[in-house]
Amino acid sequence: MKKLNLIIALFLGMVFSISAQVNSTHKSNVGIKGGYNLASVNFNGEGETEQRHSFHIGLYGEEFLSDSFSIQPELLYSQQGYVITNSSGTFTQKLNYINLPLMLKAYPSKNLFLEAGPQIGLAITHKEEYEGLFNSSQEYYPSNFDWGVNLGGGLKTDSGISFEVRYHLGLGDLYDNSKANNRVWQFSIGIDL
Repeated sequence: MKKLNLIIALFLGMVFSISAQVNSTHKSNVGIKGGYNLASVNFNGEGETEQRHSFHIGLYGEEFLSDSFSIQPELLYSQQGYVITNSSGTFTQKLNYINLPLMLKAYPSKNLFLEAGPQIGLAITHKEEYEGLFNSSQEYYPSNFDWGVNLGGGLKTDSGISFEVRYHLGLGDLYDNSKANNRVWQFSIGIDL
């Protein structure tokens, strides 16, 4: 619980410090967002696993640096993980994160935006499921910390509703004994409050 409180405090601090430092004709806005995840893992650079279908939900704050650029810190709960299916059954690794993306957004036109930025994540729960000839409850212990880069784009209406597609390229190792990195496609709808 202390880690979650620290993450929330950092998020709010980023939003308020950005608002205090930047003079712009645009007003800052905060909002909520949520959507659909297609999560997988790349093992040893040899390709990705099957995707786990899940969701994400959270808060964001957007501050315009100019008419064409903004910075957007976010606080997201994101269900991630992967699925491996072979002849003996299906293994599903369920990983749930609190993620802190910090996105730089460019608006080449009034409503179209492109975005890129770093993300750090804290794994708050994990669960393994095996369904096959023999059910198993073997536990794997993924790393609690994840980090990577996000790339994406979308549309934001004049009323403050945004439609976004984002790809997370995880760079932190998921397990200590193997090179495994998160990969997540996110399809989001956001609403300015």
